[in-house]
Amino acid sequence: MAAWSIAPDGLAIAIRLTPRGGRDSLDGVETLADGRQVLKARVRAAPSEGEANAALVALLAKEFAISRSQVSLTAGASARLKRVLVQGDGAALAARLQKRFCEI
Repeated sequence: MAAWSIAPDGLAIAIRLTPRGGRDSLDGVETLADGRQVLKARVRAAPSEGEANAALVALLAKEFAISRSQVSLTAGASARLKRVLVQGDGAALAARLQKRFCEI
């Protein structure tokens, strides 16, 4: 299963978040032991009181050059594996991730 898929209202992304990761960045695609793919992300924020989730939303908004209100956490609020919906043109958003992380 791919790390992201086009949804009717945007792009759904499976993310493995590392809080207190030293920097805010997207680190590529990783395949988990069960075969699922996730987009690896790290943030400086601690995983308390939703700080890491807020930092993830801000990181994705910056990556896609959109407002934070267009990024929403749909699953995994208290887990390392999260599901995020980025609102907008799903095909264009997917193409941007594909170009950044899947080309050699």
